[in-house]
Amino acid sequence: MKKVAVIGDGSWATAIVKILLNNVDELNWYIRLPEDLKHIKKYHHNPRYLTGVELDTSKLNLFDNIEETVANSDVIIVVIPSAYLGIALEGINKRLFKNKLIVSAVKGIVPEIHFTTCDLFHINFDVPLENLAVVSGPCHAEEVALERLSYLTTSATKLENQEYLADLFSCRYIKTKKSDDIFGTEYSAIMKNIMAVAYGIGHGLGYGDNFQAVLISNAIREMKRFIDAVHPITRDIKNSAYLGDLLVTAYSQFSRNRTFGNMIGKGYSVKSAQLEMSMVAEGYYAVKGIYEINKKYQIDLPITNAVYNILYERISPSIEFGLLTSLID
Repeated sequence: MKKVAVIGDGSWATAIVKILLNNVDELNWYIRLPEDLKHIKKYHHNPRYLTGVELDTSKLNLFDNIEETVANSDVIIVVIPSAYLGIALEGINKRLFKNKLIVSAVKGIVPEIHFTTCDLFHINFDVPLENLAVVSGPCHAEEVALERLSYLTTSATKLENQEYLADLFSCRYIKTKKSDDIFGTEYSAIMKNIMAVAYGIGHGLGYGDNFQAVLISNAIREMKRFIDAVHPITRDIKNSAYLGDLLVTAYSQFSRNRTFGNMIGKGYSVKSAQLEMSMVAEGYYAVKGIYEINKKYQIDLPITNAVYNILYERISPSIEFGLLTSLID
């Protein structure tokens, strides 16, 4: 049996732990704060996220040292928000990741260097592509907590890793689908957050369902243009890992990116919106990363550019969306 570890202790990490406990006898879990680790041991739930989820701690090996967690594991499922991922991994000996399967469940891009999680491990930690994998939605942590039927896509270049992860994540309320498109599913998970921020801004500005439908129709085409340019393989953008993940992130009441965008549309400053939210809106960091990466590709990304201008250039949302309405159809 492979030793599996979850690195991260937020809502999505907690949901993944809940899923995996259905299928493993033992699970390693890295908890950043020692006081949270003690709380989980004593009370069997995460004190900060998904607090209603009861966890079988008899199956959990809890660590507050990330290197020790990695050293004692064969499969590393990374679920740290992208804004903190580089800091969390800083100084870790790359030899610790040798011959291990690294699975990204991160739905964002690493700031400053603009790497995806797979890029980070491949370039900075010398993890070969065949040892990288991605787990993507559409799947909200809150619905996993409620055990509502959800779907995940497990992507890896090697079929045996796709199948292993599909089995690892499958349970009564989780169905899985396999894919070999690690780059496409990872970039899709990043870009759908930008589109959800745009949807939220539109909602906050008072745009109705008719406009929002056009916005999301354009969003999936924009995602396809970018993903096909970055990694040109045959893929069906209508599959749930792409279109489904976009729809749930744009429409769901649980979407923190939609919530963040809605606050911006209603007139909050970026800082005020971030302070009011208890969780990270990955779309804020993602839009700058995609904007910078696109300087190389020069793809037509009107929605991405509009969100970037609003969040980073401080252009009025109403003015920027007024311009956007003439660029989409």
